[in-house]
Parts: sequence; C-alpha cells; structure tokens
Amino acid sequence: VLIDDFTILNGEITIGDHVHISSNCELYAGEASITIGAFSGISSRCAFYATSDDFSGASLNNPTVPKAFRNEKNLPITLGKHVLIGTGCSILPGVDIGEGCSFGSMTMISKSTEPWGIYIGTPAKRIKERDKGLLEYEKKLTGGK
Repeated sequence: VLIDDFTILNGEITIGDHVHISSNCELYAGEASITIGAFSGISSRCAFYATSDDFSGASLNNPTVPKAFRNEKNLPITLGKHVLIGTGCSILPGVDIGEGCSFGSMTMISKSTEPWGIYIGTPAKRIKERDKGLLEYEKKLTGGK
C-alpha cells in the first residue's frame, strides 16, 4: 500500500493489498466505514464521504452542533478490487462500487455501480465495459491466489 503526502484518513478505513492513494485525498468514514479492495488506485484530490450532513434545512449541521440537533447520514463506502478513481472524484455515503470499475476525472459517484464499467460525469454515468484482461496480471503476481 502506498499513501502519498497530504492525504487525510479519518475513521474506520480498511485497505487491501497493492492499493495506491495519491496526494491530497480525503477519506472521511465518520461513524460508518470505508473499504478499498486490492489492486485499486485513487488519483489525487479525491474525496470520500461516508458521513454527510442533511443539507435540506430540516436540521442543524456541522460538528459544532450537538448530535440531537443534526441529521447526519452515516453509510459505508465500499470499493471492490481493481477499482480506479480518476482525479478529483467525489464519492458519497452508501456507495458500493463494483469490482473493476473505473471513473473519469471529476466524476460524482452518488449511487452504487455494477462491476466492470467505465463511468464519467456528474452524476456518474456508465459509458462502456472495462476490459477484464488485468485479472490475468493479478494471477501472475499473486500466483493464482
């Protein structure tokens, strides 16, 4: 695992083998959790929010306000194996990213995704299938384990 400078890891975060988290990323698990599958890569300036305030105005927000007056959403974020997150992406609470997905720069990932897709945009939209050929490299590296 390689975690570059100026990255914030906050809360319960589980990281698989052969994962790279680039510089200036922010991973906020809050009262939930974040799990990153093996062989995944997170480009610079990405933000993961497993916790979020209610922006509707129906409650107060921010950590200076007692919890009784806030309506936080705390839902885990999970990345499957071989996920690639492009520069500047944001991932919101409760998202489950399927194995092998990749995301173009600046994509807003607000909903769970199906495996082996390439996604772009705000909100994320699947544009095509991702090649599974990299699974052969994984087998060679790990001896088929």
